Amino acid sequence: MPEKRSRRVSSWVIAAVTALALCLGAWLLRQGTATHGPPQPSAAQAAHSGTGHEPAGAAPLSPSPPDRVRIPSIRVNAPLMGLGLTPQGSLDVPPPEKKNLAGWYEAGTLPGERGTAVMAGHVDNAEGPAVFYDLGALTRGRTIEVDRRDGSVAVFTVDAVEVYDARAFPDQKVYGAADRPELRVITCGGGYSKQTGYRGNVVVFAHLTGSR
Repeated sequence: MPEKRSRRVSSWVIAAVTALALCLGAWLLRQGTATHGPPQPSAAQAAHSGTGHEPAGAAPLSPSPPDRVRIPSIRVNAPLMGLGLTPQGSLDVPPPEKKNLAGWYEAGTLPGERGTAVMAGHVDNAEGPAVFYDLGALTRGRTIEVDRRDGSVAVFTVDAVEVYDARAFPDQKVYGAADRPELRVITCGGGYSKQTGYRGNVVVFAHLTGSR
């Protein structure tokens, strides 16, 4: 049964430390090097500024929880689990030992609804690359497909792929409310340090462009 609308909470309640638990970099630490780390988005994939308008999108879909996310261009095909918030106010994370598992913020917007839906997943674990290892290689115009529990598939088109230092994470830009159905997909990135792990986050910005 779909959750009642009264239980929906804006993604804006997530603190800027959302993905820190994703970013320990256990695999790179064990390897003793960061020379073979995950790909990072280029400046060419950043959001266009000064255009004065957003690309046209599809009408919002009726509420239905997501069960799976697919990003064909980077070979992602992963089940989704619901994520809550930690006592510190950051988004919880999937169990690191389940490397092909992603999560979605289940108190927030459902993917396909009007608003900003949020997904997160590990870039690696102690054994090697995890579900969103190649997220930084995603490019504008590629698609993200979300299988929903009602049998429909929400199709999102990527608008931008950006990387941010954890100390300057743009909360409002990433989690702020949207007038159309949008999606954020988050993992770790921004360089690596043996002392602190990954220094920031890769964020994919996408909007709903269709369904089937």
